[in-house]
Amino acid sequence: MSKKGLFIFSAIFLVGTLQSQVTAGIEEDKQALLDFLHNIPHSHPLNWTKDSSVCKNWTGVTCNKDQSRVVNLRLPGLGFHGLIPPNTLSRLSALEILSLRSNSISGPFPSDFSELVNLTSLYLQFNKFSGPLPSDFSVWKKLSVIDLSNNGFNGTIPSSISNLTHLTALNLANNLFSGNVPDLNISSLQELNLANNYLTGSVPQSLNKFPSWVFSGNNFSSENAMPPALPGRPPNAQPSRKTRKLSEPAILSIAIGGCVLAFALVALLMIFCYLNKGDESGFVAKPHKKESSKKGASESQDKSNRLSFFEGCSFAFDLEDLLRASAEVLGKGTFGTTYKAALEDATTMVVKRLKEVTVGKREFEQQMEIVGGIKHENVAALRAYYYSKDEKLMVYDFYDQGSVSAMLHGKRGEGRTPIDWETRLRIAIGASRGIAHIHTQNDGKLIHGNIRASNVFLNSKGYGCISDIGLVTLMSPMPPPAMRAAGYRAPEVNDTRKASHASDVYSFGVLLLELLTGKSPVHATGTEQVVHLVRWVNSVVREEWTAEVFDVELLKYPNIEEEMVEMLQLGMECVARMPEQRPNILDVVKRLEEVRQVNTGNRPSSDSKSELSLSTPKSDTKEMGTSSLPQ
Repeated sequence: MSKKGLFIFSAIFLVGTLQSQVTAGIEEDKQALLDFLHNIPHSHPLNWTKDSSVCKNWTGVTCNKDQSRVVNLRLPGLGFHGLIPPNTLSRLSALEILSLRSNSISGPFPSDFSELVNLTSLYLQFNKFSGPLPSDFSVWKKLSVIDLSNNGFNGTIPSSISNLTHLTALNLANNLFSGNVPDLNISSLQELNLANNYLTGSVPQSLNKFPSWVFSGNNFSSENAMPPALPGRPPNAQPSRKTRKLSEPAILSIAIGGCVLAFALVALLMIFCYLNKGDESGFVAKPHKKESSKKGASESQDKSNRLSFFEGCSFAFDLEDLLRASAEVLGKGTFGTTYKAALEDATTMVVKRLKEVTVGKREFEQQMEIVGGIKHENVAALRAYYYSKDEKLMVYDFYDQGSVSAMLHGKRGEGRTPIDWETRLRIAIGASRGIAHIHTQNDGKLIHGNIRASNVFLNSKGYGCISDIGLVTLMSPMPPPAMRAAGYRAPEVNDTRKASHASDVYSFGVLLLELLTGKSPVHATGTEQVVHLVRWVNSVVREEWTAEVFDVELLKYPNIEEEMVEMLQLGMECVARMPEQRPNILDVVKRLEEVRQVNTGNRPSSDSKSELSLSTPKSDTKEMGTSSLPQ
C-alpha cells in the first residue's frame, strides 16, 4: 500500500474510532439514565424511551455541543421517592449540573456520587436525605454551588468543603447538623446559609462577612459567638461587661432613635408592598414562605410550584427557578408584561405574565392545551404554562434577534443595521404561514387576536414566526379607543373576545404596511399630530405618490420595486374596512409566495403588475403626518 493510501486508511480508521467513541459515550449515558428511571419510584411520567434521542427529546437532559455526553440533569419536583439506585447516575462521568430538588428522595448521601468528578452544581434541597455527609469533598474540585438545604442530614459539616476553591454558594439550612462550623476560608464564597441546625461553638472569623441570619436557629454560645465588629475595635475583641447608668440625654437619644427606626421600618414595609406588585426591575416578586420543615417539602408545595410542560419539551424547571432567575423586561403589551429569564443552568426563556385573565382554571388550561399543541415552524412553541389564583404565566423560547418591531424601529440613525428586502419578504411569508396554520386549529375556531410586529420573530431559517396566540378569549374586553390606539385592531372589533379570522387578516395587513414603510402603525409627528398608518398609506397612494410609501432603507436595493408594489397592494386589500372585502389568509400566503419565485429567476411580466403608480411627487415631497388626515 502506498504512503498516500496508508494515510487515507489511517484517517478513516481514526475518524471511525472517534465516532464510535462518541456513540458509545452517549449510549452509555442513556442506559445509565434508563437504569435510574426504572429503579426509582416516581409519580410523574418522563418521556425517556430507548427509541428517542436522549439529547434532543428527553425532559431535563442536556448534552454537550457534539452530543457525545450528558452534562446537565435537572429533574426537580417529579415525585421521585425512595433511595437513589446505586451505579446509575454515578455513571454519568461528564455530568456538570445535577438537580434533584423538590422530590422525596430518602436515604444517605449517595456514596458513588464521588465518581461525578466534573460536577459544578449540586441541587438536592427539599428531599428526605439523612445521615452524615461524605468526609472528603475534595473529589469535587470543580463544585461552585452546593444546596443540600431542607433535608435530614446530620453529623458535622465536613471541613474538607474548605478545599473547594471555586465554591460560590453553600446552603445547608434546615438540616440536623451539629458540632462546630468549620473555618470555610474560601475567597470565592458569596452565598452561605447554615440556619436552623444544631450547630454549636462560635462562628469562625472568616465567615463574619455574612449577615447574622445565615447562622440563626442554632445553638451558638453567646459567650463564644463572634460579636459584630464595631468601628475602632478589632472584630475579636470582647465587649466590656461594665454597666453604667444612662444619662437623660442618652435616654432621649435612644427614644428619638427608636422613633426614627420605627419610621424607617414603616417606609421599608411600604416599599416591600409596592415591589410585591411587580415592577420593571425583575420578573415577579418572590412569595413569602413560612419556615420549611426539616423533613422536606410537602406534596402541596411541589404541586403549587409546578409548571405544566408540553410533550416534546426537554426543559425541566419550575416556578422557583423562574423566581430565582435574573430577569429583564422585554416589553409591556396588551395582555401582560414579557420578561427574559436567565435560569441557573444558563437556559434563557421568555416568560409572559398575564394580566386581566377573567376565565377560571379549567377554561384557561383548555386554551393552553390547544395553543401548546400547535407544532409548526412558523409558530412560536408554547413550552409551558402556570396557573394560580394570583399568577398566570406562559413560557416560550427566547429569540436572540428580538422581535420584528425592535428590528424595524430600534436604533434608528447611525450605526443601525437595516433590514434588507429579502428578510422582510421572509418575515411576511413566514408569519402568514403561521397564521394560516393557527386558523386551522381547534376545528377552525382558533383566533390569534393580537397580531403585531412585537409578536413576530425570526425562526432558525430566517422566516417570520408568530407568537402570543389565542389569548383574546381569556382576557377582559378592552374599550375600543384603547384597542385601536396601537393601530392593529380591525375597525369592526369592539370587543377583543370577538376577534375573527378576518380581523386577524386586517392586523396582518398592518404588519405588511409596517414592513414596507418602516413606520409604526400609529405615529406621532414632530407637531404632536397622531397619524394612523393605514390612513396615511391610503392617502399617499390615492394621490399617486406611491414611491413615498416605501422605507428609505429599501431604496438602495435594486430591482425590487415591482415586488414591493405587489406586497403593498396585498397589504391594502388586507386592511379593507369591510371584513368581507379582505382576502382569506390562505390567499394571502399564496400571493406572498408568488411575489418572488425563489431561486428560479422567473419574474412575472410588468403587465401583470398592480395598477398602483410608482410616480414620484413633484417638488413638494410628503412626509408621514404632514397631510391633513381624518382621525
